[in-house]
Amino acid sequence: MLVLGIVFLPWALFSSRGARMACKSFCAWTRFTARWMVGLRTEVRGPVPQGEVLIAAKHQSFLDIILIFGAVPAGKFIMKQELLYTPIIGQYAYRIGCVPVSRGKRGAAIARMLSDVEKGAADPGQLIIYPQGTRVAPGVKQGYKVGAALLYEQTGQPCVPAATNVGLFWPRKGILRKPGLAVVEFLPTIDPGLGRETFLIRLETEVEAASNALMREAGFDPKE
Repeated sequence: MLVLGIVFLPWALFSSRGARMACKSFCAWTRFTARWMVGLRTEVRGPVPQGEVLIAAKHQSFLDIILIFGAVPAGKFIMKQELLYTPIIGQYAYRIGCVPVSRGKRGAAIARMLSDVEKGAADPGQLIIYPQGTRVAPGVKQGYKVGAALLYEQTGQPCVPAATNVGLFWPRKGILRKPGLAVVEFLPTIDPGLGRETFLIRLETEVEAASNALMREAGFDPKE
């Protein structure tokens, strides 16, 4: 990450495209080295979202960030404000158009994002949110927060749910990596127009069911 961050820095300083290419290069390198070093294969299933859509994804570890961003054409994340101060990650996240959100102030951040897009200050693309708000280990239950539903309602964009099993092989904490097949799966699109509560129930039901199926495929039986 450090080497690529330095190599791409001159281009990234003047162009969001340069920053995006740096991040995509890191994603490709990580997938290659994970397979080469520890036998961790990766796969992206389902139609890859294109155009301006909201992606609401299960979040188990840093690997699902890599797989989703590497797959979509112009991804940008709703992320915690404090990540902006992380070396390399913060600077590049800002350049590719990620939206930093202070805890308890999501509504203000979303309003600012919508205003930036309307004024042309932000590039169009795939806005990625983790509706559980943080990384959740396989088999652990955690509710879905209203932020994803609020974005879905305010943007009027279709939402593509995304399921995963990556936490079985690349844990949310620690440096241990395990061999196997880590998958991110893009699910059928949820069209605009649903009520906030209806959308959130459907999103959670579909993402959790698909993620549990992927984990069972990998030999782990999550408790329903």
